[in-house]
Amino acid sequence: MSRLAVPKTYKLFIGGKFPRSESGRVYEILSTKGDFVANAALASRKDLRDSVVAARSALSSWSGATAYNRGQVLYRIAEVLEGRRAQFIEEIVSVEGATAAAAAKQVDDAIDLWVWYAGWADKYTQVAGNANPVSGPYFNLSVPEPTGVVAVIAPQASGSLLGLVSVIAPVLAGANTVVAVPRFDAPLTAISFAEVLATSDVPSGVVNIITGKPAELAPWFASHADVNALDLAGAGDLDWVDLQIAAAETLMRVLPPVEGVPAASLARITAFTETKTVWHTKSLI
Repeated sequence: MSRLAVPKTYKLFIGGKFPRSESGRVYEILSTKGDFVANAALASRKDLRDSVVAARSALSSWSGATAYNRGQVLYRIAEVLEGRRAQFIEEIVSVEGATAAAAAKQVDDAIDLWVWYAGWADKYTQVAGNANPVSGPYFNLSVPEPTGVVAVIAPQASGSLLGLVSVIAPVLAGANTVVAVPRFDAPLTAISFAEVLATSDVPSGVVNIITGKPAELAPWFASHADVNALDLAGAGDLDWVDLQIAAAETLMRVLPPVEGVPAASLARITAFTETKTVWHTKSLI
């Protein structure tokens, strides 16, 4: 007996929930052959504000957890992602036009990259922090701390899953919370990844994913007074200099666009940290 397929409408991921866009807007996701695959929510400025509020609310609990615990949580994401490997391969093949082998490599690379950053969660402070040599009877210690709420534009012309992981994972490893805009023309893996987050141990609001047009959303991120840092990795086709100028109004830290998928790097963790230096008097006894 024949039946009608039930096409999925991919929603936003804000505060651990999956709301529709407050505007009610959606856009069609087509296969490389032009066939309809699914609908995706088209995020608005209001959705962006809601996601920043959720990220800010989750910051204290996430940054207040032990580094070891954050590493465990991040590693759990990799475990769940591994369990849904076949689904992600299918989605990449259907929308990005990749071969099954290329799609499998992208998923495997994304899992491996996630594990790599999870391993740094309780180690980067030993590398980025240090005891400073000072003249006098003092201890002088510098310690990296999270910047806060980070907004990211994922790569728009490279692998949808790997590109998203490459910008989200280092932000979380540094104990920040994040609002991410995934690849516009291939958002399926982003919301499926949000389902991975929702069924792992990540606290609500730590990661927020809003599908939509980077050209519409990026200016509002850059001018938002409660966003502490902005990663423009996938904003190379935008007027990103203007975005930097807008971000300067609130002293927001900005990373410029990159070609392709950002490579695994400790610098992408420390880029979203602030250094706190503490002086303490040595005992003279």
